Amino acid sequence: MLNVKIYIQDHLSSFRMILISFVLMILTGAFLLRLPCASTGAEEVTFLDALFTSTSAACVTGLVVFDTAAQWTLFGRTVILILIQIGGLGVVTAATALLSMTRAQIGLLPRLAVQDAVSAPQIGGVVRFMRFLVAGTFCIEGIGALCLLPVFAGQFGLWKGLGYAIFHSVSAFCNAGFDLMGTQQQFSSLTSFSANAAVNVTIMLLIILGGLGFLTWSDLISCRFRLRKLRLQSKIILTSTAALILLPALYFYFCEFRGNSGSERLLLSLFQAVTPRTAGFNTADYAQMSEGSWLITIILMMIGGAPGSTAGGMKVTTMAVLLLSSGTFLQRRNQVNCFHRRIENDAIRNAMALLTLYIFLLLGGTLLISSMEELPILPSMFECASALGTVGLTTGITTGLCSLSKALLISFMFFGRIGGLTLGYAFASSAVTNIGRMPVEKVSVG
Repeated sequence: MLNVKIYIQDHLSSFRMILISFVLMILTGAFLLRLPCASTGAEEVTFLDALFTSTSAACVTGLVVFDTAAQWTLFGRTVILILIQIGGLGVVTAATALLSMTRAQIGLLPRLAVQDAVSAPQIGGVVRFMRFLVAGTFCIEGIGALCLLPVFAGQFGLWKGLGYAIFHSVSAFCNAGFDLMGTQQQFSSLTSFSANAAVNVTIMLLIILGGLGFLTWSDLISCRFRLRKLRLQSKIILTSTAALILLPALYFYFCEFRGNSGSERLLLSLFQAVTPRTAGFNTADYAQMSEGSWLITIILMMIGGAPGSTAGGMKVTTMAVLLLSSGTFLQRRNQVNCFHRRIENDAIRNAMALLTLYIFLLLGGTLLISSMEELPILPSMFECASALGTVGLTTGITTGLCSLSKALLISFMFFGRIGGLTLGYAFASSAVTNIGRMPVEKVSVG
């Protein structure tokens, strides 16, 4: 019993380690971005603006108050890129990876922190998995940069094109959404490449690979891509991801981009279906899109990617568990089954708690921003969902928000990257096991 209590306390400490490490990284990034050498001087950078940018980069969101290319110098962009890379991997994971390179002994608490950060099912082999994670990340980002290089080198020159290729590859794989295209038109993201198949396909693949989660990669490789042998979580992630790309893409194709033709219409539809979970790049101007497309994008942003990935949001597994449990209830069955496996009740309770928490924060934040800024509800909701889902898409209102609204979005970005369960466990003093039970009394619902 004592060993179990110590193990639980170590897990709680690991959640606090994740929380504190992100706070320290964000504050360090804000301090560096406040330095004179980080800014071009185009606009004054207040501490709140630096904190907003640092939080957005560390939490791989992509919401910005300044255009990245126009406001930040090479030093400032490098700071942002490092924050994106460490934030995508996870601060604890990156620090432990560096520690393992020195062949130092890694204790129980760092191992638990890495396990919790990447949602590994067990602590055994977590350091080996972490090395696979880091090596795979750099390998995929390198391949992505090489695929983007011919386009960017042809447009910006070899060395500048190489820098742009690396920056956008890291930003896409880490689902950050920061871009350097403001040299052409500020806050334009990738709209000038809407018809470029090479850029679209490369960025989409990087976003999807980053959003699938490191455990899903490992499972696919260990099973040699034989889908029947995958773990239940991997099957749910892959099928949910496919559905969440295909269905919105069909809507965008037939309802939103009817004015476009040929391959550009297909690329626009696919890209706007992929990027809300949770990358933040865009090849279409969201300010010009219909409210129906905004609503679909808000739903996609709230769902997010897979657990243990670079993506934020509630996660696709949360959505899948909620839909499966709802279907089970309507069919009046006792067990929630999927792919011939039973889903445990704890997963269902966690999914319901997360959905309630995200909806409460989304609606509360929407009402606050709408009232403070005197803005319509839907654009305010879009901005809040973008921050909570660590997406970075915007209808164009971020730069004009007041300090209180920016502070609210900072807290939402932090919450979205850390996760509701991690924050709850970090602040929990101990795990309480109830041996006794209260009397049962019926309550009617529905």
